[in-house]
Amino acid sequence: MKRLIERSRSVGEVLRWVTQNPGKVSASHYPIALHKLGQLLQQQPGPPAGAGDGRGPAGQVLEQPEFHALCQAIVSGCAKFDNFSIVNCLYAAAALGLPGESPLVRVLEDESRSRLGRFNQKDVSMVFSSEANNKALEAIFSSQLFYENRQERFIRSMADWLPRKAENLTPYTMALIAKYVARHRLREPRLLDTIANFLLKRGEQLDSKVIQKLVFPFSRMNYRPSNHGELFPKLEAILEQKAGSSPLATVNILMSMFQLSHFPQTVLHQVFSPAFITNVMSSPYALIVRRYLSLLDAAVELEFREYSGPRLDPRYRVLMFEHALTADEANRKYSYKGLVAEALRQLVGEECYRQDEVLPPGYCTDFLLWINRSGTVLPLSRVPAASKAPLATSPSTMSLRASVLALTSDLQDFAPVVLSVNDKWHYCQNSDILVGSRAMRDRHLQLLGYCLVQLPYTELEKVSGIEEAKHYLR
Repeated sequence: MKRLIERSRSVGEVLRWVTQNPGKVSASHYPIALHKLGQLLQQQPGPPAGAGDGRGPAGQVLEQPEFHALCQAIVSGCAKFDNFSIVNCLYAAAALGLPGESPLVRVLEDESRSRLGRFNQKDVSMVFSSEANNKALEAIFSSQLFYENRQERFIRSMADWLPRKAENLTPYTMALIAKYVARHRLREPRLLDTIANFLLKRGEQLDSKVIQKLVFPFSRMNYRPSNHGELFPKLEAILEQKAGSSPLATVNILMSMFQLSHFPQTVLHQVFSPAFITNVMSSPYALIVRRYLSLLDAAVELEFREYSGPRLDPRYRVLMFEHALTADEANRKYSYKGLVAEALRQLVGEECYRQDEVLPPGYCTDFLLWINRSGTVLPLSRVPAASKAPLATSPSTMSLRASVLALTSDLQDFAPVVLSVNDKWHYCQNSDILVGSRAMRDRHLQLLGYCLVQLPYTELEKVSGIEEAKHYLR
């Protein structure tokens, strides 16, 4: 039957083989028949399949009793079809141009969604490039199973067709897509630009909490959208109007923009104002907002020197982080930090470096050493207030950079060196581009006067054993 369908030379012949021989037709034959119909219709003159006006060969076929019989056979039996047949029927129906409200498409979509947990990656990609409506995308990106697993091939294919369908999506669905892309660090420019265009068109009608979710993938992937020249000023204008409605969302959006080296001056005037601070201090999320504001304030000092507006009151300044990041702690057993630590211990001794030292404004460093030009490492016992340096100088009385420089001058030829172990999760997926938070951390440490030495996992994974690690560090 498969060969007979594939060798058919006309639409009528395909329909006759399938409808007049029900005992010889299995589930796998239906998608083949639908695909063959699509191929034959493309070869005929007139409007293409799915043109939607009902005229020409395509419209005539869709109205034929034999075609309705074919569709009814699929509808009646699809619950018993295997996953492959379900997926391919849906994909073929989409290629044929059947409307989304048709009984065949509706039944296939429902059956597909009920089986999502059992589909493999190729199945998922085919299903949702076929459906690709708001309801379908919301279903897949709401699936915990899908959310927890990286589907790179699906995201790449999605980047091809999502721009055409984005205007029909709800903000909630687009936010789910943004959350997924950010979680898995998928730096797919076309998809990110689609989110950015959606945000540019809809931003004024969106709640700041939704905007926060849509903006986050840009900073996470250290990616400036192609429309950033229009988008960022639009976001500034929106934040000026909505800054006080959700302070936590506001500072999150600001942090994303700062990580991309964009500094909205007018909004900074608002978030550092006494009114905003007073509002924040009486809220249940006061501490986390204070942490964000403290880091934003430090970033202004380091990167936005021309800013002359209000700053965060020193009374409210705190460290952004007081220990290693959660992701680093959770992945510690997969990190190369342990290998580097042992190699350092054997090379210079534990008294000559600090591990996981938190430096103002709250950046956890992997390894901190004091080294001169000849390569001599200074024991920490000879560093003034070594147990606290460079935390000893309060940022409320002295600039962060000045505190590091003052300490360095006391040590003459020695400079503070940070060894940064960049593990796989510090980069965008399959890329050498650091995620935005890591990239901003590195910029700030360098601006503070630290010498930053990058130890990327792509180099460390080539190291075999402690002796090679010691040779690498030398």
